Formats: sequence, structure tokens, C-alpha cells
Amino acid sequence: MDNKTIRIKLEKTELKAGKKVLAFGEKTYIMGILNVTPDSFSDGGDFVDTNKAVEHAKLMIAQGAHMIDVGGESTRPGFVPVSAEEEIRRVVPVVKRLKEETDVVISIDTTKAVVAQEAVKNGAHIINDIWGLQKDEDMIGVAAKYQVPVIVMHNQNGTEYQEDMVDSVIKFLKDSIEMALKGGLKKESIILDPGIGFGKTPEQNMEIMARLAEIRDLGYPVLLGTSRKSMIGKILDVPPKERCAGTVATTVMGIMQGMDIVRVHDVLENAQAAKVADAIVRK
Repeated sequence: MDNKTIRIKLEKTELKAGKKVLAFGEKTYIMGILNVTPDSFSDGGDFVDTNKAVEHAKLMIAQGAHMIDVGGESTRPGFVPVSAEEEIRRVVPVVKRLKEETDVVISIDTTKAVVAQEAVKNGAHIINDIWGLQKDEDMIGVAAKYQVPVIVMHNQNGTEYQEDMVDSVIKFLKDSIEMALKGGLKKESIILDPGIGFGKTPEQNMEIMARLAEIRDLGYPVLLGTSRKSMIGKILDVPPKERCAGTVATTVMGIMQGMDIVRVHDVLENAQAAKVADAIVRK
């Protein structure tokens, strides 16, 4: 991007997810959030029933979701961890139903390799790891065994950084990339996520938002996950379910800086915003 235009020209890459091919660089992909948890920060308890979860996933697909991210453990601040067995009990029936009843790309949002493996065996196409493959040492092995793409997100405990915060995020992501490549994954199977809301204050999240292009400059597709998060709540002073408009604003800002995927609760509004933004800025 130069100073005279807001148009972006990105190298086009393809990522295979099951039978689907995601053509990054051509458009923004919408990932719908499906939390099958009782305690997620904005929709906890809404979709713990498998039938309700699948119904909501189908609604998001109809509204424009290209991908559905299924999560069985809350990652909100102060969350209570659950066992792998409980997480599998929550997510696998939903993944199986989505595999059988839709042709959507299914992502499993987990930090546990055993959960990822069971989800992939039952139909998940992508592993979404909020610890960037750096928490469970077996996660890379699962991804490599089944040759499924991975989303590696920056995360840390606490919000203190010894150097420039964005530089620290980039270093973490580079470490995750190196681990993935050494573990047997291909470059085209790696997606990055700067980790909005994880190990960062609202002000630090705003800094990341202003510098997303630096993450994109690493040369990998990037997912942006801002939906209903505390950064938006701090700016607007509204509860999570009233943060749709704020999320849309971040979606458009992300697209202007080359983001490839936006992970959202409110699919219809963000899909429409992305379509308009793509038409204007992508070239």
C-alpha cells in the first residue's frame, strides 16, 4: 500500500482444506464462531445443545460464512479449563454433523492435540491453536500426520513486553512457523493470527490493529479475530452482544491492511462489510 491509494495487491496463494481450496488474495474469507461452551464471554450456553449448534452453523453459512470454527473450551479471561474428554464430548458430535450435513470448511479451536486429532478424524479440516503450536508439543505431530492446515496465534501469559510489542508478536509467530515447518507442515498450510485480546491490554490491541500490515508482511495468510472483544467494549462502553458495529469497523480496517480471514460472531453484517471493502481495496 502506498500513500496515494488504499488499494492492496497481495500475492495470491491457495490453501487446501479438505476438498475446498481457499484462494487467498482474491477475497476475504468469513469464519463463523461456534462456541459449544457454557461459559464463553459473549455466547456461553447458547449452543451447548448439538442440534442448536448445527442449526446456528447453518444460519451462519447462509449468511455468508465460508468456515465454521468449533470450540469446546472457553478462552475468556479467567476461564476454567476442561478435560480433553469433556472437550471431545462437546465438539466431536457437532463436527460430525457439520461434515455430514454441509460442505463448509470446519476448523477446530483447541489447544489440545488429542482433541484436535479426534476432531480431524471426524471431519475437521483446519486446526486453530491459540497457543501457536507452542503449548502442546504433540499438536504439530497431529497436523503433520493428517496434513491439515494450522492457524497459529500469538499468545502469552500477562501483558508485559520486554521489547516493542508488535516485534514480540512477530518473533513468536516466526518461532511457530519454524516449528511447523520443521515438524513436517508445508508453508502453504500455515495461517497466522496476531492474537487480538490474548496477552494484550485494550491499548495494545489497538496498537496491533494499527500495525496489522507488519504481520501480513511475513508472507503468510493472516486471520483477524476481533469479534465483540474487550478492545471494542472499552472504546464503545457496551456489552459484548452490542459490539457488532465496532467489530465491523475492525473488519474493514483489517481488510485494508491485507487480512485474509475474519473470525466473527455476527456473520451477516461482517460478510456484507467485507464484500464492500473487497470491491474497493482489492486489486
